[in-house]
Amino acid sequence: MKKVDVVLGLQWGDEGKGKVVDVLTPNYKAIARFQGGPNAGHSLHFDGDSFVLHTVPSGIFRDGSINIIGNGVVIYPVILAEEIAQIEAKGVDVASRMLISKRAHLILPTHRALDAASEAAKGKTKIGSTLKGIGPAYMDKTGRNGLRVGDILQPDFAERYETLKAKHTEMLAQYTYQYDISAYEKEWFRGIEVMRRFRFVDSEQLVNDYLKEDVSILAEGAQGSLLDIDFGTYPFVTSSNTLCAGVCTGLGVAPTRIGEVFGIFKAYCTRVGSGPFPTELFDSTGECLRSVGNEFGATTGRPRRCGWLDLVALKYAVMMNGVTALIMMKSDVLNDFSTIKVAVGYEVGGKQLDYFPYECSDEVVPIYKEFEGWNCDICNVRNYDEFPQQFKDYVAFIEAETGVPVKIISVGPDRDETIVR
Repeated sequence: MKKVDVVLGLQWGDEGKGKVVDVLTPNYKAIARFQGGPNAGHSLHFDGDSFVLHTVPSGIFRDGSINIIGNGVVIYPVILAEEIAQIEAKGVDVASRMLISKRAHLILPTHRALDAASEAAKGKTKIGSTLKGIGPAYMDKTGRNGLRVGDILQPDFAERYETLKAKHTEMLAQYTYQYDISAYEKEWFRGIEVMRRFRFVDSEQLVNDYLKEDVSILAEGAQGSLLDIDFGTYPFVTSSNTLCAGVCTGLGVAPTRIGEVFGIFKAYCTRVGSGPFPTELFDSTGECLRSVGNEFGATTGRPRRCGWLDLVALKYAVMMNGVTALIMMKSDVLNDFSTIKVAVGYEVGGKQLDYFPYECSDEVVPIYKEFEGWNCDICNVRNYDEFPQQFKDYVAFIEAETGVPVKIISVGPDRDETIVR
């Protein structure tokens, strides 16, 4: 029987998962999103075109692929409808390639209002939410109040919507926050009509049937491991389980059905929004990483915080996910650095740590190891043997520290700028 292979981010998101899934999909028949919502921004670049996918799985442009939005995903119909329209404008028959789980939850316009009101009320302690309504939608899911995709097919769907909306209106009355959802509501119901064109499925049954039939499946994660609701830098995290374990609950597969786990990381680190970031750089080096790496959010457009690679956090993510193969992205961004630093430990309260602690806060001071930079353009390299020795030393150190091979290296945004070892 086949197993589900997994591709996920090992940092604070924005690692380049969209490109990797697009590169890997020729090896898989089905690609399935298992958690998160439209706060995801998976960028794809090919044939002179660029796309940012928020909800649609990144295999959608591959002929003959099956793309599944799993039960662990939360869907905002407006964004999904816009995304579908953009993809269809390129001649892709999305309806024939995409299936939606009946158990996936819907984000309502009032969820977005609650998200904005809550974040505004936090003031300086805000967590940096994308304000897409994702947190409140997951709260309704765990509170057993949520609306699900399967409810769209029920004759009393409108009444169910109004009941939940009324509950949210009562909650919003607690805030001094002005909002008007009337325009959003019209778009929302138009989005629901677009969704009706698609096949709603019992995805957990479908996925397990596919495995029995030896159909190859790739599970696509959103955000990053350090944003996991349980094991990330809480409370500055997302509202779902971004780790490999989330595949089991987000698609309905047993732990024994997990196969290869591809862990993606940048050759340096970035973060969007608030929260601890031990290796963050506030100097010209950080500005250079941001500029050369074009580090601005694919979903929000916000400038990303930048810093050196954090091996303590990376080893933690590798351990938590059971990573079997590493994929290093944006290696080319470090082309012009004469010295490259990597955090190999932390100092907290005068004590040295070699693991990722509960008390990961602004008081954490990274302990660095320095490497000689390669000081040359590696963007045209297409074979590992062609890389300069300094680059190979950097990769070898990461492999030795994590105990996992770096199987894929990216030296640019396009499909062909990818070296598979």
